[in-house]
Amino acid sequence: MNKLYIGNVSAEASEEDFETIFEQWKIPHSGPFLVKTGYAFVDCPDEKAAMKAIDVLSGKVELHGKVLEVEHSVPKRQRSCKLQIRNIPPHMQWEVSANRLLTASRAGIDIHRKENAGAAEKPITIHSTPDGCSNACKTIMDIMQKEALDTKFTEEIPLKILAHNSFVGRLIGKEGRNLKKIEQETGTKITISPLQDLTLYNPERTITVKGSIEACAKAEEEVMKKIRESYESDMAAMNLQSNLIPGLNLNALGLFPTTAPGMGPSMSSITPPGQGHPESETVHLFIPALAVGAIIGKQGQHIKQLSHFAGASIKIAPAEGMDAKQRMVIIVGPPEAQFKAQCRIFGKLKEENFFGPKEEVKLEAHIKVPAFAAGRVIGKGGKTVNELQNLTCAEVVVPRDQTPDENDQVIVKISGHFFACQLAQRKIQEILAQVRRQQQQQQQQQLKPTSGPQAPMPRRK
Repeated sequence: MNKLYIGNVSAEASEEDFETIFEQWKIPHSGPFLVKTGYAFVDCPDEKAAMKAIDVLSGKVELHGKVLEVEHSVPKRQRSCKLQIRNIPPHMQWEVSANRLLTASRAGIDIHRKENAGAAEKPITIHSTPDGCSNACKTIMDIMQKEALDTKFTEEIPLKILAHNSFVGRLIGKEGRNLKKIEQETGTKITISPLQDLTLYNPERTITVKGSIEACAKAEEEVMKKIRESYESDMAAMNLQSNLIPGLNLNALGLFPTTAPGMGPSMSSITPPGQGHPESETVHLFIPALAVGAIIGKQGQHIKQLSHFAGASIKIAPAEGMDAKQRMVIIVGPPEAQFKAQCRIFGKLKEENFFGPKEEVKLEAHIKVPAFAAGRVIGKGGKTVNELQNLTCAEVVVPRDQTPDENDQVIVKISGHFFACQLAQRKIQEILAQVRRQQQQQQQQQLKPTSGPQAPMPRRK
């Protein structure tokens, strides 16, 4: 297993960039880099080189503003699972056992030694097939048991598995039947961390399994089987709804973990067939002036986390006067980043009680369109803009008698609740894309040489 998958790759990345990185870190590779949209592949000459690349680069090296994710590439038919195990006592010497673990399970193992310095627990991520993950998990538990005995560590060491919250309800089942059945069949005790432990940036629940090593291994197989089924069901439903909002790649919204069971290359990084890399857009979203502190957070932590989470640039514009009741949030990023950033801003305003308990959050967003395209947004006699309002339930206004700015652009104002605003934004961007395509076609037509006989040149007398 010497082929590597490189994820979270910027659209600007090239084969030469990867050549430079591998050369810089002295990592050999035996073939060219196959660079796709959002990810890449490369072959290493042996397992040692592959493991060095994973250990040195994954989660540590940045390329064009994105931190690379490097792992073993699993064949398509065998892609099934990426399992994260927690509760690894920090005193255990994992470097000693890593080779044994790899040999026994044929899995990619990522030991997060440097994360959460001083924490009582350290997670391990396993990349492999369902059987490979289960074998590696069993081997880890064996190693933990042996080292606990050798070091006279007397506390019980349960198995802890991280699972995305969206799958946990189906794992538990109605009235807890699924979980009770797994407990009865495997002879284990299983508990799940409370919902209160979840945060926006950590949507995972901890599944704790207690019992003998054999019992825990059986329970892990059943738990992961249920989680994979839930994931596959959700992905099938998402694919059916992929055209719900035009121009928006629902797979890229982060509604599911990017390395959920059943996924090889992260689908959040893959652009749908027939679409190029999405263009960056700028949206000006207006929020109550009193809400600025909540959006920025203590020492700017919330807005930084939000920007990282959404993959967008998010800035608060200066106030227009001392008594300004609204402030402008400038959001720059592709459609999926706009969706995530705006969704969290709408949600934050509701959470912080800037709107009443029964009051829907409605905000105004401004997008700029080329002055020559404003007529297309309005339509003949206002037909298009009226249709937009009826379809999206948002208020869409193109103010009359606007003076175009220095870029020859005018403002379109959109007001409404979150989904109304999003649908209106996407519909307007769809209209602009049609205008751009027509312009390109006209330019190509003008560049084509005229065919047929040339008109005779007039003669001088």
